[in-house]
Amino acid sequence: MFVGEEKGYQAVVIGSSAGGLHALKTIFESLDGKFPLPVIVVQHMSPDADDYLATFLNSMKKIRVKEADEKEIPKAGVAYIAPPNYHLLMEHDGSFTLTIGERVNYARPSVDVLFETAAEFYGEDLIGIILTGANNDGSLGLKKIKEHGGLTIVQDPNEAESDTMPRTALEMAKPDHVLTLKEIANFLNSLI
Repeated sequence: MFVGEEKGYQAVVIGSSAGGLHALKTIFESLDGKFPLPVIVVQHMSPDADDYLATFLNSMKKIRVKEADEKEIPKAGVAYIAPPNYHLLMEHDGSFTLTIGERVNYARPSVDVLFETAAEFYGEDLIGIILTGANNDGSLGLKKIKEHGGLTIVQDPNEAESDTMPRTALEMAKPDHVLTLKEIANFLNSLI
């Protein structure tokens, strides 16, 4: 049994960068179609990118995947992708806000921005996951999730296409679990 498997979580946040398309595909294609929580994703991408990531992940027909909209309240069983060139934040009322603030760790959207605001809203009822990536974004946010009592998971750096994000998160956040992509999907499915 995984630490925290028996707890009643309310949301999952995932951060990824270089290699993230493959990592997210691996998780989403293994995710059960009855997955009961909202999944909120920040994937570093070009400011000029279109909605390809949401469309691609939605084509797997597991759970509904869409870009997050301003003032939208996350719904169970739906995955939300931060739009290109916008930070995605959780407000105190549980809705999304999209901002064009300064880049954080050279990124907009930033994993840290989402994770820190989600930690404040969801507290111990949040699962934070850091996947492959080539910078330090997400480490401080994952640490904040842990400080608020949430469950923290980092992709095994030995499996990551780019191991900087997972290794930095391991050092800074001391996560509850270090798992392969398949193990992450299995853990999420165990919450059903």
